Amino acid sequence: MTSQPNIVLILADDMGYSDLGCFGGEIDTPHLDALAKEGVRLTQFYNTARCSPSRASLLTGRHPHETGIGILTENDLPHGYPGNLSDRFDTAAERLKRAGYRTCLSGKWHLAGDMRRPNGSWPTERGFDEFYGIIGGADDYFHPRGLYRGTEKLDPPEDPDFYLTDAIARHAADFVRDAAGDAPFFLYLAFTAPHWPLHAPEPVVRRYAERFRDGWDALRFRRLRRLVEKGILPAQTSLSERDPTQPAWDDASDKEWQLRRMAVYAAQIEIMDRGIGSVLDAVAEAGASENTLVVFLSDNGASAENLPPEDTPHFRSRQPSHTLAGAPLQLGNHPDIWPGDESTYASYGPAWANLSNTPFRRYKRWVHEGGIATPLVARWPAGRLSAGSVVAAPHQLTDVLPTLLSAAGQPGDDLPGVDMLPVWRDPGEAAPHPLFWEHMGNCAVRSGDWKAVKTSDGEWELYDLSSDRSESADLAGAEPELLARLVAQWQDWADRVGVIPWATYGREPVAARRDAGA
Repeated sequence: MTSQPNIVLILADDMGYSDLGCFGGEIDTPHLDALAKEGVRLTQFYNTARCSPSRASLLTGRHPHETGIGILTENDLPHGYPGNLSDRFDTAAERLKRAGYRTCLSGKWHLAGDMRRPNGSWPTERGFDEFYGIIGGADDYFHPRGLYRGTEKLDPPEDPDFYLTDAIARHAADFVRDAAGDAPFFLYLAFTAPHWPLHAPEPVVRRYAERFRDGWDALRFRRLRRLVEKGILPAQTSLSERDPTQPAWDDASDKEWQLRRMAVYAAQIEIMDRGIGSVLDAVAEAGASENTLVVFLSDNGASAENLPPEDTPHFRSRQPSHTLAGAPLQLGNHPDIWPGDESTYASYGPAWANLSNTPFRRYKRWVHEGGIATPLVARWPAGRLSAGSVVAAPHQLTDVLPTLLSAAGQPGDDLPGVDMLPVWRDPGEAAPHPLFWEHMGNCAVRSGDWKAVKTSDGEWELYDLSSDRSESADLAGAEPELLARLVAQWQDWADRVGVIPWATYGREPVAARRDAGA
């Protein structure tokens, strides 16, 4: 038996900070709750605010701008990012494969500019021995049109009982059963759940029909209370104001439709948790639980995206017009469209996303806490982690690969992040280091408890996260020198990693226009 640990890296898609039961939510997630009880929970871990950049950073240990995927997988050259995973940096799979690991991706890739023709940025060209899932960002859960095994395009499943989350988990569990043995394995289990469309089997959805009846306002207060009771957030944490674009629950119209949206979203997470349980069962059946490092997190904060998105004019034309059986596809968020089955293509909207991100502001795409804070759970019995601990040390995605390599006994000195194993073993052994973000002109830097943040069309704000994690009291006017130092630090980082200024993104740079006399 190898002394190197097996590694199971699990990624949820568009799931908010407080949706899991072990992070204060109402959704049934018994397997992740058990994982948290047996492992550690990080309360100040951060992603990069969007799916493709987060995946690029997670797998390479680099900031996404360096990897070619600063936004999504669109080719925005010559005045933007290429939208294709660069070959300049090895992936976790490539590094671990060289170290003797068997490797598998089950789930979503979303790191290739060409999602139909296999090329050098597809999973099996980037270190994964096996791949089953989707190359793009989202698909029908019941009859996905973009399903691949390796580089082979699969026909849309016709089985009436097919469900993508179950299929992803089943493939992952089969890989574990086959791979467990003399060589260690690396499983990247990248669910599409709970990303839209809102699709889930009706029996699971029905279990949540009344779960959210009290509405988003009351539930946000209750989630914050549970977050404090569980030691995830300090007692003085305040609840951010409800999104000002959304009504109070008491004033909301079409409440049954609203409840239906959240019920389907919750069902998607419960089914994902069930799938995780099946994979962990396969690990246990192989006698490998003791020496398997399991890490779970989400790729960004909850998504407030409406369907069809206003900023994606070609979105409707990219979706199928009919179901596999020939029924017209009902696309959009409207009370006449009752989400859940394959004939619908909808999302759950800003008000419920605001609940998912309790107690934070904003959502996916922004770098305020609601966009970048993720629950992270890690378990490794043989790794001497501080089981049951809540770890408050701030970390971000660039710290994941150094940690995995450290666990595997492999070098990671070329990476900018830090190894989290010491703080997972002793929560007092934090290694303070600055954290940085940029996405579509939304910028942030965190140093210690201080965070400077701005939106693409706003001014820099300043928050003391030790007392104001919900970013309610802007201290920019009171601490101008501190803010200036943080902004300068952010600019140095942005220049170093190749952040393209949002003011010129996708367009001819300002200097070129000036030189041309524009």
